[in-house]
Amino acid sequence: MVCFYHPDKPAVGTCKHCLRGLCADCAATVDDVLACRNRHEAQVIALEEMTRLNVLKSKRTRSDYLRNTVFYGTVGMLFTVFGISQIRWLGWQGIVYAAIGLALLWAALANYLESRKYK
Repeated sequence: MVCFYHPDKPAVGTCKHCLRGLCADCAATVDDVLACRNRHEAQVIALEEMTRLNVLKSKRTRSDYLRNTVFYGTVGMLFTVFGISQIRWLGWQGIVYAAIGLALLWAALANYLESRKYK
C-alpha cells in the first residue's frame, strides 16, 4: 500500500477517519491511532471519544438490565404466588393476578437474556 497523498512513498498505516493509506510525513498519531495530519485529527479525536463513551454506556446498560431482572422477578413471583393462592377465594381475579405475575417473570427472563449481550 502507498500513501494517498504521496504515491511514491510507502504507507505506514491508514487514517481511522477516511481509511486512506498514509506515509510517515502525512500520518499524525491521535490516541494511539493514525489520522491524516492537519485534515482529520479532530474527527479521529471525536471517534475515539465516542468509542470510549459507548464502552462505558455498554457496561451501565448491563447493570440496568440486571437490576430490572431482579425487580421484575421479585414482583412477578409475588403476583404469581398471590394469584395462585387466591384463586379459591377471588376466582377470576386470582387468575388475572397469576397471569400478571407470569408476564412479569417473562419480562425478568427477557431482561436477563438481554443483559448477557453487554459484557
